[in-house]
Amino acid sequence: MPNPYFQFKQFVVHQDRCAMKVCTDACLFGAWFAGKIASGSKVLDIGAGTGLLTLMLAQKTDAHFDAIEKDPEAYGQTQENIEQCKWKDRIRVFSGDVLTYPLTPAYDFILCNPPFYENDLKSVDKKKNLAKHDTGLTLETLIHIIDQYLSPNGSFGILLPFHRTATFEQLASEKGFHLCEKLLVRQTTQHHFFRSILHFTRKRFLSTHHVELSIKEKDGKYSSPFTNLLKDYYLNL
Repeated sequence: MPNPYFQFKQFVVHQDRCAMKVCTDACLFGAWFAGKIASGSKVLDIGAGTGLLTLMLAQKTDAHFDAIEKDPEAYGQTQENIEQCKWKDRIRVFSGDVLTYPLTPAYDFILCNPPFYENDLKSVDKKKNLAKHDTGLTLETLIHIIDQYLSPNGSFGILLPFHRTATFEQLASEKGFHLCEKLLVRQTTQHHFFRSILHFTRKRFLSTHHVELSIKEKDGKYSSPFTNLLKDYYLNL
């Protein structure tokens, strides 16, 4: 049974009422963008879940955050986690569907760890289906929402299964977004890539900055690049 909470160096994430628990790739996603947010930015976290990503970014920047979560129990847990953190005065949590909730544009940065699967075998757990499957928020709909709420000079980050990367890049391109950074993640150098972390802007770049990262070395220890990203968060680093 998963631990009901995850202890980071500067905050705690309770997760017993959320379908999606704290996981390594989500932590990597948060750490990757935590150092990229400009001072004073207005940030939107779509599908906040436990509030993990907002908390990770809030630790590293003085930005102001809006976090929205559709599932009522997950929303309650997000509120609980935010209320107990030292940055709560810079964070607002909304209960609702980003497709219909009247948020106020325009955000300087938007991040989302969206439902991963499309037309795949579903669980008997309805909450996990909502969190993991895109029946409620397709990639096509997500890019439309981002376009609606992102400022003219803003950028956004997204975490995806590797096999959906090319599809999303095409969707983003059709909306006028340009890929400035791509981080490809694998468990070890012996494994294939399983996650993509993508950074898009409205500004055209001459080339995309490509990075590859292995979470662990052959001996099972965390790699140096992973450690450098997560050392300010994980207790054991």
